[in-house]
Amino acid sequence: METTLLLSQSANQANIHEDIFNRQKAYFAGNITKSFEWRLDQLDRLARMLSEHTNEFYEALSRDFKTALSEKVFEVAAMLGTIEVTKSLLKSWMQPIEAPVPKFLAESGHKAVVYREPYGVTLIIGPFNGPLLCLLRPAIIALAAGNTCILKVSDAPNTGKLLVELAPQYFAPEALAAVTGGPTETAELLRLPFDFIFFTGSARVAKIVLRAAAEHFTPVLLELGGQNPAIVDETANLPDAAKKLVWGATAWGGQWCTSPGYAYVHETVADEFVTECRKAVIELYGENPKENPDYSRIINAREVKRLALLVDEDKVIMGGGYDEAERYFEPTILYPVAWTDKVMQGEIFGPILPILRYSNLHEAITQIKSRPKPLAGYIFSRNQITIDEFVSGFSFGGGAVNQTNVHVYLDSIPFGGVGESGIGSGNGKFGYDSMTHAKSILISPPDVSIDHVYPPFTMDKIQALNQWLDY
Repeated sequence: METTLLLSQSANQANIHEDIFNRQKAYFAGNITKSFEWRLDQLDRLARMLSEHTNEFYEALSRDFKTALSEKVFEVAAMLGTIEVTKSLLKSWMQPIEAPVPKFLAESGHKAVVYREPYGVTLIIGPFNGPLLCLLRPAIIALAAGNTCILKVSDAPNTGKLLVELAPQYFAPEALAAVTGGPTETAELLRLPFDFIFFTGSARVAKIVLRAAAEHFTPVLLELGGQNPAIVDETANLPDAAKKLVWGATAWGGQWCTSPGYAYVHETVADEFVTECRKAVIELYGENPKENPDYSRIINAREVKRLALLVDEDKVIMGGGYDEAERYFEPTILYPVAWTDKVMQGEIFGPILPILRYSNLHEAITQIKSRPKPLAGYIFSRNQITIDEFVSGFSFGGGAVNQTNVHVYLDSIPFGGVGESGIGSGNGKFGYDSMTHAKSILISPPDVSIDHVYPPFTMDKIQALNQWLDY
Protein backbone atom coordinates (compact mmCIF):
# COMPACT_ATOMS: atom_id res chain seq x y z
CA MET A 1 0.00 0.00 0.00
CA GLU A 2 2.82 2.40 0.96
CA THR A 3 4.76 1.61 -2.24
CA THR A 4 1.64 2.22 -4.34
CA LEU A 5 1.11 5.59 -2.64
CA LEU A 6 4.72 6.64 -3.25
CA LEU A 7 4.50 5.65 -6.91
CA SER A 8 1.27 7.60 -7.24
CA GLN A 9 2.83 10.69 -5.65
CA SER A 10 5.86 10.40 -7.90
CA ALA A 11 3.67 10.10 -11.01
CA ASN A 12 1.63 13.11 -9.92
CA GLN A 13 4.79 15.16 -9.42
CA ALA A 14 6.05 14.13 -12.85
CA ASN A 15 2.77 15.33 -14.38
CA ILE A 16 3.12 18.67 -12.61
CA HIS A 17 6.68 19.06 -13.88
CA GLU A 18 5.63 18.21 -17.42
CA ASP A 19 2.79 20.72 -17.27
CA ILE A 20 5.18 23.48 -16.13
CA PHE A 21 7.60 22.51 -18.90
CA ASN A 22 4.88 22.64 -21.57
CA ARG A 23 3.66 26.03 -20.34
CA GLN A 24 7.19 27.43 -20.44
CA LYS A 25 7.76 25.97 -23.90
CA ALA A 26 4.63 27.67 -25.25
CA TYR A 27 5.49 30.91 -23.47
CA PHE A 28 9.01 31.02 -24.89
CA ALA A 29 7.69 30.35 -28.39
CA GLY A 30 5.85 33.68 -28.20
CA ASN A 31 9.24 35.52 -28.20
CA ILE A 32 8.32 37.65 -25.18
CA THR A 33 11.47 36.61 -23.32
CA LYS A 34 13.75 38.09 -25.97
CA SER A 35 13.08 41.71 -25.05
CA PHE A 36 15.38 43.70 -22.78
CA GLU A 37 12.36 44.78 -20.72
CA TRP A 38 11.28 41.21 -19.94
CA ARG A 39 14.75 40.20 -18.86
CA LEU A 40 15.14 43.26 -16.64
CA ASP A 41 11.75 42.58 -15.06
CA GLN A 42 12.69 39.00 -14.17
CA LEU A 43 15.94 40.14 -12.57
CA ASP A 44 14.05 42.75 -10.56
CA ARG A 45 11.60 40.11 -9.38
CA LEU A 46 14.44 37.89 -8.20
CA ALA A 47 16.06 40.81 -6.39
CA ARG A 48 12.78 41.63 -4.62
CA MET A 49 12.32 38.02 -3.56
CA LEU A 50 15.78 37.97 -1.98
CA SER A 51 15.70 41.43 -0.40
CA GLU A 52 12.16 41.15 0.98
CA HIS A 53 12.86 37.77 2.60
CA THR A 54 16.51 38.13 3.58
CA ASN A 55 16.00 37.15 7.21
CA GLU A 56 13.93 34.12 6.23
CA PHE A 57 16.74 32.94 3.95
CA TYR A 58 19.25 33.49 6.77
CA GLU A 59 17.11 31.39 9.09
CA ALA A 60 16.70 28.60 6.53
CA LEU A 61 20.45 28.49 5.92
CA SER A 62 21.03 28.41 9.67
CA ARG A 63 18.74 25.41 10.08
CA ASP A 64 20.43 23.58 7.21
CA PHE A 65 24.05 24.29 8.15
CA LYS A 66 24.22 26.35 11.39
CA THR A 67 26.43 28.33 9.06
CA ALA A 68 28.50 31.40 9.83
CA LEU A 69 26.86 34.81 9.54
CA SER A 70 29.34 35.84 6.83
CA GLU A 71 28.41 32.80 4.75
CA LYS A 72 24.68 33.48 5.12
CA VAL A 73 25.15 37.10 4.19
CA PHE A 74 27.22 36.14 1.19
CA GLU A 75 24.60 33.68 -0.05
CA VAL A 76 22.05 36.51 -0.28
CA ALA A 77 24.16 39.63 -0.71
CA ALA A 78 26.26 38.09 -3.48
CA MET A 79 23.13 37.29 -5.45
CA LEU A 80 21.81 40.82 -5.09
CA GLY A 81 25.18 42.19 -6.17
CA THR A 82 25.32 39.86 -9.18
CA ILE A 83 21.83 40.95 -10.22
CA GLU A 84 22.84 44.63 -10.16
CA VAL A 85 26.04 44.01 -12.12
CA THR A 86 24.13 41.92 -14.64
CA LYS A 87 21.46 44.59 -15.10
CA SER A 88 24.10 47.27 -15.67
CA LEU A 89 25.83 45.23 -18.39
CA LEU A 90 22.89 43.42 -19.96
CA LYS A 91 22.15 45.88 -22.75
CA SER A 92 25.74 45.68 -23.98
CA TRP A 93 25.69 41.87 -23.79
CA MET A 94 22.57 41.79 -25.96
CA GLN A 95 24.06 43.93 -28.73
CA PRO A 96 24.81 42.07 -31.98
CA ILE A 97 28.53 41.99 -32.77
CA GLU A 98 29.83 42.72 -36.25
CA ALA A 99 32.53 40.30 -37.38
CA PRO A 100 35.24 40.92 -40.01
CA VAL A 101 34.67 39.68 -43.56
CA PRO A 102 37.08 39.27 -46.51
CA LYS A 103 38.03 42.58 -48.15
CA PHE A 104 36.15 41.89 -51.38
CA LEU A 105 32.93 41.30 -49.39
CA ALA A 106 33.39 44.42 -47.29
CA GLU A 107 34.08 46.49 -50.41
CA SER A 108 30.87 45.21 -52.02
CA GLY A 109 28.75 46.14 -48.98
CA HIS A 110 28.54 42.78 -47.17
CA LYS A 111 28.79 42.46 -43.42
CA ALA A 112 28.68 39.59 -40.90
CA VAL A 113 26.78 39.90 -37.62
CA VAL A 114 26.65 37.55 -34.60
CA TYR A 115 23.42 37.59 -32.58
CA ARG A 116 23.10 35.97 -29.13
CA GLU A 117 19.89 33.97 -29.06
CA PRO A 118 18.35 32.36 -25.93
CA TYR A 119 18.06 28.58 -26.01
CA GLY A 120 14.63 28.31 -24.38
CA VAL A 121 13.39 26.28 -21.42
CA THR A 122 16.34 25.79 -19.08
CA LEU A 123 16.63 23.23 -16.29
CA ILE A 124 18.93 24.29 -13.44
CA ILE A 125 19.79 21.59 -10.91
CA GLY A 126 21.42 22.93 -7.75
CA PRO A 127 23.54 21.20 -5.08
CA PHE A 128 23.02 21.25 -1.31
CA ASN A 129 26.16 23.32 -0.76
CA GLY A 130 25.58 26.95 -1.59
CA PRO A 131 21.86 26.20 -1.97
CA LEU A 132 21.11 29.78 -3.06
CA LEU A 133 24.39 30.72 -4.72
CA CYS A 134 24.74 27.63 -6.89
CA LEU A 135 21.08 27.66 -7.95
CA LEU A 136 20.28 31.34 -8.35
CA ARG A 137 23.56 32.47 -9.87
CA PRO A 138 22.89 30.34 -12.98
CA ALA A 139 19.25 31.49 -12.88
CA ILE A 140 20.33 35.13 -12.99
CA ILE A 141 22.33 34.51 -16.15
CA ALA A 142 19.66 32.26 -17.68
CA LEU A 143 16.98 34.92 -17.24
CA ALA A 144 19.32 37.67 -18.44
CA ALA A 145 19.93 35.56 -21.53
CA GLY A 146 16.18 35.39 -22.23
CA ASN A 147 15.60 31.79 -21.15
CA THR A 148 12.77 30.53 -18.97
CA CYS A 149 13.82 28.47 -15.93
CA ILE A 150 12.81 25.41 -14.00
CA LEU A 151 14.84 25.30 -10.81
CA LYS A 152 15.33 21.87 -9.24
CA VAL A 153 16.07 22.94 -5.68
CA SER A 154 18.81 21.33 -3.63
CA ASP A 155 18.79 18.77 -0.85
CA ALA A 156 19.28 21.53 1.74
CA PRO A 157 15.72 21.00 3.04
CA ASN A 158 14.86 24.32 4.65
CA THR A 159 16.40 26.55 2.01
CA GLY A 160 14.88 24.48 -0.78
CA LYS A 161 11.44 24.54 0.82
CA LEU A 162 11.58 28.33 1.18
CA LEU A 163 12.51 28.80 -2.47
CA VAL A 164 9.61 26.63 -3.59
CA GLU A 165 7.22 28.65 -1.41
CA LEU A 166 8.46 32.06 -2.53
CA ALA A 167 9.04 31.58 -6.27
CA PRO A 168 5.34 31.59 -7.27
CA GLN A 169 4.81 34.78 -5.27
CA TYR A 170 7.23 36.63 -7.54
CA PHE A 171 7.26 34.78 -10.87
CA ALA A 172 4.74 33.53 -13.35
CA PRO A 173 5.36 29.77 -13.64
CA GLU A 174 5.77 30.27 -17.39
CA ALA A 175 8.90 32.32 -16.64
CA LEU A 176 10.41 30.61 -13.58
CA ALA A 177 9.31 27.74 -11.38
CA ALA A 178 11.03 26.01 -8.46
CA VAL A 179 10.38 22.28 -8.00
CA THR A 180 11.40 19.55 -5.60
CA GLY A 181 11.96 15.85 -5.93
CA GLY A 182 14.27 12.97 -5.14
CA PRO A 183 16.25 10.82 -7.59
CA THR A 184 13.13 9.25 -9.12
CA GLU A 185 11.40 12.59 -9.75
CA THR A 186 14.62 14.14 -11.07
CA ALA A 187 15.08 11.25 -13.48
CA GLU A 188 11.56 11.86 -14.79
CA LEU A 189 12.29 15.57 -15.07
CA LEU A 190 15.37 14.79 -17.15
CA ARG A 191 13.25 12.85 -19.64
CA LEU A 192 11.74 16.14 -20.83
CA PRO A 193 13.31 17.75 -23.93
CA PHE A 194 14.85 20.81 -22.27
CA ASP A 195 16.61 23.38 -24.43
CA PHE A 196 19.49 23.78 -21.96
CA ILE A 197 20.59 22.11 -18.71
CA PHE A 198 22.83 23.67 -16.06
CA PHE A 199 23.92 21.13 -13.44
CA THR A 200 26.05 21.63 -10.34
CA GLY A 201 26.98 18.51 -8.40
CA SER A 202 28.95 15.29 -8.54
CA ALA A 203 30.56 13.64 -11.56
CA ARG A 204 28.47 10.52 -10.89
CA VAL A 205 25.16 12.37 -11.26
CA ALA A 206 26.57 14.46 -14.11
CA LYS A 207 26.89 11.29 -16.18
CA ILE A 208 23.16 10.65 -15.66
CA VAL A 209 22.43 14.22 -16.75
CA LEU A 210 24.62 13.85 -19.85
CA ARG A 211 22.91 10.63 -20.90
CA ALA A 212 19.49 12.25 -20.55
CA ALA A 213 20.63 15.36 -22.43
CA ALA A 214 22.00 13.24 -25.26
CA GLU A 215 18.54 11.84 -25.94
CA HIS A 216 17.41 15.32 -27.01
CA PHE A 217 20.75 16.82 -28.13
CA THR A 218 20.39 19.27 -25.25
CA PRO A 219 23.43 21.48 -24.56
CA VAL A 220 24.69 21.34 -20.99
CA LEU A 221 26.86 23.26 -18.59
CA LEU A 222 28.31 21.11 -15.81
CA GLU A 223 29.96 22.51 -12.70
CA LEU A 224 31.43 19.55 -10.83
CA GLY A 225 34.39 19.23 -8.47
CA GLY A 226 37.52 17.25 -7.78
CA GLN A 227 40.49 16.87 -5.48
CA ASN A 228 41.89 20.39 -5.79
CA PRO A 229 45.67 20.71 -5.26
CA ALA A 230 47.40 23.50 -3.36
CA ILE A 231 51.18 23.69 -3.66
CA VAL A 232 53.17 25.49 -0.97
CA ASP A 233 56.79 25.97 -1.99
CA GLU A 234 59.83 26.82 0.10
CA THR A 235 59.51 30.58 -0.62
CA ALA A 236 55.90 30.89 0.53
CA ASN A 237 54.67 33.08 3.36
CA LEU A 238 53.87 30.09 5.57
CA PRO A 239 51.59 31.73 8.19
CA ASP A 240 49.58 33.38 5.39
CA ALA A 241 49.41 30.18 3.32
CA ALA A 242 48.37 28.11 6.33
CA LYS A 243 45.58 30.49 7.34
CA LYS A 244 44.19 30.74 3.81
CA LEU A 245 44.35 26.99 3.21
CA VAL A 246 42.83 26.09 6.57
CA TRP A 247 40.04 28.58 5.91
CA GLY A 248 39.58 27.29 2.36
CA ALA A 249 39.37 23.69 3.56
CA THR A 250 36.99 24.37 6.45
CA ALA A 251 34.74 27.29 5.44
CA TRP A 252 31.14 26.11 5.06
CA GLY A 253 32.32 22.86 6.65
CA GLY A 254 34.63 22.23 3.68
CA GLN A 255 31.56 21.79 1.48
CA TRP A 256 32.79 23.94 -1.41
CA CYS A 257 33.55 22.46 -4.81
CA THR A 258 36.61 24.74 -4.89
CA SER A 259 37.95 23.81 -1.44
CA PRO A 260 41.63 22.86 -1.46
CA GLY A 261 41.64 19.07 -1.41
CA TYR A 262 45.18 18.81 -0.09
CA ALA A 263 48.28 20.90 0.61
CA TYR A 264 51.36 19.69 -1.26
CA VAL A 265 54.23 21.25 0.66
CA HIS A 266 57.95 21.40 -0.06
CA GLU A 267 59.68 19.01 2.32
CA THR A 268 61.99 21.70 3.73
CA VAL A 269 59.08 23.71 5.15
CA ALA A 270 56.43 21.02 5.67
CA ASP A 271 56.83 20.69 9.44
CA GLU A 272 56.74 24.46 9.93
CA PHE A 273 53.65 24.68 7.70
CA VAL A 274 51.89 22.05 9.84
CA THR A 275 52.64 24.11 12.95
CA GLU A 276 51.17 27.18 11.29
CA CYS A 277 48.04 25.22 10.31
CA ARG A 278 47.47 24.30 13.96
CA LYS A 279 47.74 27.97 14.89
CA ALA A 280 45.37 28.94 12.07
CA VAL A 281 42.62 26.57 13.23
CA ILE A 282 42.69 28.08 16.73
CA GLU A 283 42.87 31.63 15.37
CA LEU A 284 39.84 31.05 13.12
CA TYR A 285 37.65 28.89 15.36
CA GLY A 286 39.09 28.90 18.87
CA GLU A 287 39.83 25.96 21.12
CA ASN A 288 36.30 24.57 20.79
CA PRO A 289 35.00 24.98 17.20
CA LYS A 290 31.80 23.13 18.10
CA GLU A 291 30.68 26.11 20.15
CA ASN A 292 31.87 28.68 17.62
CA PRO A 293 29.00 30.24 15.62
CA ASP A 294 31.42 30.90 12.76
CA TYR A 295 32.02 27.19 12.17
CA SER A 296 29.51 25.43 9.90
CA ARG A 297 27.86 22.05 10.18
CA ILE A 298 27.80 19.18 7.68
CA ILE A 299 24.59 18.75 5.66
CA ASN A 300 23.54 15.44 7.31
CA ALA A 301 24.68 12.64 9.61
CA ARG A 302 25.37 10.29 6.69
CA GLU A 303 27.99 12.68 5.35
CA VAL A 304 29.58 12.97 8.81
CA LYS A 305 29.95 9.19 8.93
CA ARG A 306 31.47 9.16 5.42
CA LEU A 307 34.05 11.77 6.44
CA ALA A 308 34.95 9.84 9.58
CA LEU A 309 35.86 6.81 7.47
CA LEU A 310 38.41 8.88 5.53
CA VAL A 311 40.48 9.75 8.59
CA ASP A 312 43.58 7.73 9.51
CA GLU A 313 43.86 8.30 13.26
CA ASP A 314 47.63 7.78 13.16
CA LYS A 315 47.96 10.88 10.97
CA VAL A 316 45.67 13.25 12.85
CA ILE A 317 47.62 16.35 13.83
CA MET A 318 44.51 18.20 14.91
CA GLY A 319 40.79 17.44 15.01
CA GLY A 320 39.31 14.17 13.77
CA GLY A 321 36.40 14.21 16.21
CA TYR A 322 32.76 14.29 15.16
CA ASP A 323 29.17 14.16 16.37
CA GLU A 324 26.70 12.58 13.95
CA ALA A 325 23.63 13.79 15.82
CA GLU A 326 24.88 17.39 15.72
CA ARG A 327 26.16 17.03 12.13
CA TYR A 328 29.51 18.25 13.45
CA PHE A 329 32.97 17.40 12.20
CA GLU A 330 36.04 19.01 13.69
CA PRO A 331 38.44 21.01 11.51
CA THR A 332 40.99 18.29 10.85
CA ILE A 333 44.66 18.38 9.80
CA LEU A 334 46.28 15.13 8.59
CA TYR A 335 50.08 14.72 8.24
CA PRO A 336 52.11 13.17 6.74
CA VAL A 337 49.70 11.88 4.12
CA ALA A 338 50.56 9.52 1.25
CA TRP A 339 48.88 9.28 -2.16
CA THR A 340 47.66 5.79 -1.27
CA ASP A 341 45.77 6.96 1.83
CA LYS A 342 41.99 6.64 1.71
CA VAL A 343 41.50 10.38 2.10
CA MET A 344 43.35 10.94 -1.20
CA GLN A 345 41.12 8.72 -3.35
CA GLY A 346 38.49 11.33 -4.21
CA GLU A 347 36.94 14.67 -3.38
CA ILE A 348 36.71 15.06 0.41
CA PHE A 349 33.88 17.61 0.65
CA GLY A 350 34.43 18.19 4.32
CA PRO A 351 36.68 20.11 6.75
CA ILE A 352 39.76 17.91 6.35
CA LEU A 353 43.12 19.18 5.09
CA PRO A 354 45.59 16.41 4.18
CA ILE A 355 49.21 17.57 3.94
CA LEU A 356 51.67 15.82 1.63
CA ARG A 357 55.38 16.53 1.03
CA TYR A 358 57.27 16.98 -2.23
CA SER A 359 60.94 17.52 -3.04
CA ASN A 360 60.88 18.43 -6.74
CA LEU A 361 58.29 20.74 -8.33
CA HIS A 362 58.33 19.05 -11.71
CA GLU A 363 57.75 15.65 -10.10
CA ALA A 364 54.98 17.12 -7.96
CA ILE A 365 53.17 18.51 -11.00
CA THR A 366 53.63 15.19 -12.81
CA GLN A 367 51.94 13.47 -9.87
CA ILE A 368 49.05 15.94 -9.98
CA LYS A 369 48.70 15.43 -13.75
CA SER A 370 48.27 11.68 -13.25
CA ARG A 371 44.99 12.31 -11.45
CA PRO A 372 41.62 13.56 -12.81
CA LYS A 373 41.62 17.23 -13.83
CA PRO A 374 40.51 19.31 -10.82
CA LEU A 375 38.09 22.21 -10.71
CA ALA A 376 40.60 24.43 -8.89
CA GLY A 377 44.31 24.76 -8.30
CA TYR A 378 46.24 26.95 -5.87
CA ILE A 379 49.87 27.85 -5.39
CA PHE A 380 51.59 29.75 -2.58
CA SER A 381 54.96 31.09 -3.63
CA ARG A 382 57.09 34.21 -4.06
CA ASN A 383 58.90 32.66 -7.04
CA GLN A 384 57.38 33.75 -10.35
CA ILE A 385 59.07 30.93 -12.26
CA THR A 386 57.44 28.42 -9.91
CA ILE A 387 54.08 30.17 -10.22
CA ASP A 388 54.29 30.15 -14.03
CA GLU A 389 55.20 26.45 -14.08
CA PHE A 390 52.23 25.64 -11.86
CA VAL A 391 49.71 27.67 -13.87
CA SER A 392 50.83 26.25 -17.22
CA GLY A 393 51.98 22.84 -16.05
CA PHE A 394 48.66 20.98 -15.86
CA SER A 395 44.99 21.34 -16.72
CA PHE A 396 42.49 22.62 -14.12
CA GLY A 397 39.38 24.78 -14.13
CA GLY A 398 40.77 27.92 -12.48
CA GLY A 399 42.24 29.02 -9.21
CA ALA A 400 44.46 31.51 -7.46
CA VAL A 401 48.00 32.48 -6.55
CA ASN A 402 48.58 33.03 -2.82
CA GLN A 403 44.83 32.76 -2.21
CA THR A 404 42.04 30.14 -2.10
CA ASN A 405 38.39 29.89 -3.08
CA VAL A 406 37.56 33.56 -3.53
CA HIS A 407 38.13 33.59 -7.30
CA VAL A 408 34.60 32.12 -7.57
CA TYR A 409 33.20 35.43 -6.27
CA LEU A 410 34.28 37.32 -9.39
CA ASP A 411 31.67 37.84 -12.10
CA SER A 412 34.35 39.28 -14.41
CA ILE A 413 36.14 35.97 -15.01
CA PRO A 414 34.80 32.60 -16.17
CA PHE A 415 34.20 29.82 -13.67
CA GLY A 416 34.06 26.21 -14.73
CA GLY A 417 35.85 22.90 -14.86
CA VAL A 418 37.57 20.72 -17.41
CA GLY A 419 37.32 16.98 -17.90
CA GLU A 420 35.79 15.32 -14.85
CA SER A 421 35.48 18.68 -13.08
CA GLY A 422 33.03 20.14 -15.58
CA ILE A 423 32.03 21.36 -19.02
CA GLY A 424 31.56 25.01 -19.94
CA SER A 425 31.90 28.27 -18.04
CA GLY A 426 29.52 30.29 -15.89
CA ASN A 427 29.74 33.79 -14.40
CA GLY A 428 28.94 37.09 -16.06
CA LYS A 429 29.36 37.49 -19.79
CA PHE A 430 31.02 34.07 -20.03
CA GLY A 431 27.91 32.45 -18.56
CA TYR A 432 25.70 34.57 -20.79
CA ASP A 433 27.54 33.33 -23.87
CA SER A 434 27.29 29.73 -22.61
CA MET A 435 23.52 30.02 -22.16
CA THR A 436 22.83 31.62 -25.55
CA HIS A 437 23.35 30.39 -29.07
CA ALA A 438 25.66 32.42 -31.33
CA LYS A 439 23.57 32.94 -34.46
CA SER A 440 25.78 34.14 -37.33
CA ILE A 441 24.23 36.09 -40.20
CA LEU A 442 25.92 37.28 -43.41
CA ILE A 443 24.09 40.33 -44.79
CA SER A 444 24.34 41.05 -48.49
CA PRO A 445 23.08 44.10 -50.38
CA PRO A 446 20.06 43.05 -52.49
CA ASP A 447 21.74 43.95 -55.78
CA VAL A 448 25.23 42.44 -55.25
CA SER A 449 26.17 38.98 -56.49
CA ILE A 450 29.25 36.84 -55.79
CA ASP A 451 29.52 35.54 -59.34
CA HIS A 452 32.58 33.34 -58.92
CA VAL A 453 30.66 30.82 -56.75
CA TYR A 454 28.26 30.00 -59.65
CA PRO A 455 28.90 27.68 -62.58
CA PRO A 456 30.06 27.50 -65.26
CA PHE A 457 33.47 27.61 -63.61
CA THR A 458 36.47 29.15 -65.32
CA MET A 459 40.08 29.53 -64.26
CA ASP A 460 39.41 33.17 -63.43
CA LYS A 461 36.56 32.15 -61.10
CA ILE A 462 38.69 29.49 -59.42
CA GLN A 463 41.49 31.99 -58.84
CA ALA A 464 38.93 34.45 -57.47
CA LEU A 465 38.27 32.01 -54.61
CA ASN A 466 41.59 33.16 -53.11
CA GLN A 467 39.84 36.42 -52.23
CA TRP A 468 38.09 34.59 -49.36
CA LEU A 469 41.44 34.39 -47.57
CA ASP A 470 42.20 38.13 -47.76
CA TYR A 471 40.82 39.98 -44.72
